[in-house]
Amino acid sequence: MCTYLTNKVELIGSAKGAEGWFAAKEATVYLDHPVHALYDHSLNIDFINPDLGASFRVAVELDPKSAVALAHAILETVSAFPELAGKA
Repeated sequence: MCTYLTNKVELIGSAKGAEGWFAAKEATVYLDHPVHALYDHSLNIDFINPDLGASFRVAVELDPKSAVALAHAILETVSAFPELAGKA
């Protein structure tokens, strides 16, 4: 199932790629066939800084069930500290 559904999220954060740490300014999230993972479909997340070029990218391919578990863990962790979750 190729959905072609792609979501982009602006970020304030850091990611560690092949050339070291860089400012992660954007994440692209999509469900598609993985490039490396050994299953039919994966939830893919690319953390990038478009200002720095293609080498400043961290790609993650997750089994969809793992992606849901990760999303729940993120929401649970951040919601435990509402005073921080509202800051940007």
